[in-house]
Amino acid sequence: MPWPVLLMARELDQGGSERQLSLVARSLDRSRFEPWAGCLRPTGLRVLELERDGVPIQTFPVHSFRSPSAVIGAVALARFIRHRGIRLVHTFDYPLNVFALPVTRGLSRAVALASQRSHRELIPAVYRRAVAVTDRLAHGIVVNCNYVRRHLEENEHVPASRIHVCPNGIDLVEFHARREGRPAGLLASDLVIGTVCALRPEKGLPTLIEAFARLRDRVAAKLLIVGSGPMLGPLKTQARAARVAGDCVFVPAADNVADWLRAIDIFVLPSRSEAFSNSLMEAMACGCAVVASRVGGNPELVRDGDTGLSFPVDDAVALAAVIDRLARDPALRCGLARSGTRYINDHFSARAAAARMGEIYAGFIERRRRA
Repeated sequence: MPWPVLLMARELDQGGSERQLSLVARSLDRSRFEPWAGCLRPTGLRVLELERDGVPIQTFPVHSFRSPSAVIGAVALARFIRHRGIRLVHTFDYPLNVFALPVTRGLSRAVALASQRSHRELIPAVYRRAVAVTDRLAHGIVVNCNYVRRHLEENEHVPASRIHVCPNGIDLVEFHARREGRPAGLLASDLVIGTVCALRPEKGLPTLIEAFARLRDRVAAKLLIVGSGPMLGPLKTQARAARVAGDCVFVPAADNVADWLRAIDIFVLPSRSEAFSNSLMEAMACGCAVVASRVGGNPELVRDGDTGLSFPVDDAVALAAVIDRLARDPALRCGLARSGTRYINDHFSARAAAARMGEIYAGFIERRRRA
């Protein structure tokens, strides 16, 4: 009989953690696992795809961890775990680490698994101490790359035996390199430099606009930025000040991410902090020649000169030089794109990620059962 497991995030929307939750839940071996998705906010882009693939969603409506709804939600979660016979609860983001792991450990016999999918410096200060406590409460912590594993061992002093690496996976049916025309506003003849990400400070997008401005007189190209977030206004202001606004295309975050990625020739991820980027993997799968800052887990995906090119973080001059090189050398651009696509297809499919996560889940459940 399949083991019921509950995968949880604060909401089921467009973030990378939510995307990985949905992908794993939908791709787990149903002969071994009965996946459920749990959240505090029942709306978002992932709801429809989870429902479409038969993954039921359970909502625990907690409005604030400092309100009575937190107590009500905790009791409801504990009852749900017991009623459904949930064998393992896996939280995919820090708010659910803080909320669901103590409930799971204190009020049930289920395995409690945490996640760490980025550097801890990106967690708001009010949560960091609580997250450090959940490091000790959780039976194990799942990370998405070796960079985060080293960070937890060296900076957070988490024992290596409690850390389990499961790289992100992507849906290769949706993200593929077959070009099918470009969205409105981009010509087939345009050289498109672009990125798709949340417009947050840690993504380093001012470096991309500065680099693009440096190329204004050397490269005829469009700069495509797809995403939403607090940096949108400042980035538009920077583009106007640099006199490149006419060649910049800003598109809000959308469902058809793959269509926009396939419109990009040179994908740039200039992050100042990054773990294992879904956007970078998706761009490689979609046939972009990728360029990424040498930070975090990026070098685990972008092997310089093989699956893409890299540059020092915050170095707009170096980034401009890399983009210029690719813009002037179509053969290099195509070769890197093919190599990157092959690397993703061979190692980071949804099936591979779900199989690895299934191994982790089964190991914990079996050990718990024997104990």
